[in-house]
Amino acid sequence: MTARPLPRLLVPSSALLWGLQFAFLNPVLALLLTGLFGATAADVGWVLAAYNASGFAASLLLPAYADRRSSYLRPMLACGALTLALAAALAAATTLPAAVVALIVLGAPAGVGTSLLFAHLRHSGAEVAEVVNTRAYIAIAWVAGPPLATLIIGAFGERAVLAAIAAIAVLNIGTTAAMIARRDAGHGAASKKPDAGPPVRKAAVAAVVLGFVALQASNTAAVSFMALFVSQGLGGEVFWAGLALGTCAALEVPALLIIARLGRRFPSGVLITAGCLAGIAYYTSMTFAADPVVLICLQPLNAWFFGTVAGVGLTLFQQIIPRPGLASGLWSNTARLGAVVSGVVISVGTTTALGYHGVFACSAGLTAVALLVLTLRARAIRPAAPEPDHHHQPSTEGRHGTPVQDPQHQGTR
Repeated sequence: MTARPLPRLLVPSSALLWGLQFAFLNPVLALLLTGLFGATAADVGWVLAAYNASGFAASLLLPAYADRRSSYLRPMLACGALTLALAAALAAATTLPAAVVALIVLGAPAGVGTSLLFAHLRHSGAEVAEVVNTRAYIAIAWVAGPPLATLIIGAFGERAVLAAIAAIAVLNIGTTAAMIARRDAGHGAASKKPDAGPPVRKAAVAAVVLGFVALQASNTAAVSFMALFVSQGLGGEVFWAGLALGTCAALEVPALLIIARLGRRFPSGVLITAGCLAGIAYYTSMTFAADPVVLICLQPLNAWFFGTVAGVGLTLFQQIIPRPGLASGLWSNTARLGAVVSGVVISVGTTTALGYHGVFACSAGLTAVALLVLTLRARAIRPAAPEPDHHHQPSTEGRHGTPVQDPQHQGTR
């Protein structure tokens, strides 16, 4: 009985560690490039573009390899090792080209670890609530990670944060190895892929991908533009922008936990519709905002919207795409494509008669279009009703990296 708590902690611990690894690296990467390698602002731009482009490719290729093997934990272990190698390579590098090679060759595939974790959950039969709860741990990491990373840099210098990333990677490798060991410890358990539901047409899948690219673009545009909006559009202190974004990040965690509970009672389509409506309400209200204090008051709507996109969106992709790795990889790439589209949203929004407020008006319109696209495809993407528990036998790669027997003997979560 004493060994039972361990499996329950493995997936949350892994999610927290994967979140921390890149919550430490990505927000301070520009500082590392300029401080350690003398990169200019233009250099930072093309390095980040190359890094993100290679990450886009890795998010498709590595999960596809894992799908073919029907194994996600061992590739995830490799991603942890690559993170450790990346930290060492950046610490040893003395020139910008060497750092760029390390980011592309090591950093891009290392960043796929989070997608593989969610693919493993899907492959092992996790429910919507479990996936969304796991996503909440990554949100917690992103609340704590960036300020901790900047604190380390301020106190000990740029290279110190690389040591912190290496330490987290070691812990992550240990956690993943424990998941593999517990999976391998069981022999003879039934192996069966999770039910993918009825076939979904490629056109419907493409519509869902485009819809979520639009949702990610509206969110990224609003976040990226917030500081400029507060300082130039409202004439306030930049502090208010940071406070608003920090409030949203903090509220995202309880929002995800509530959404996870609702996911047990309502289908994904209902939750996504509610989230999109919250997003439309937020962006519409921001279009008419005239006081920085209003930004803080509106952040619960923003947190609910992004919590829905981040949590329920991932589970929807996993429901309509039978290959768990591909589903998680495509979902993660909607954020990368959305970041590209967000630049267009900002450019178009600021040229309207609304000025800086026009960015939020464009985001509201883009969210409404995305909701319309997802609603029109609702019948094609709606998954089959879940089978009763006594018909469901998850694969040997259990939800927490352990062999899973008949669900009737698992107890309640």
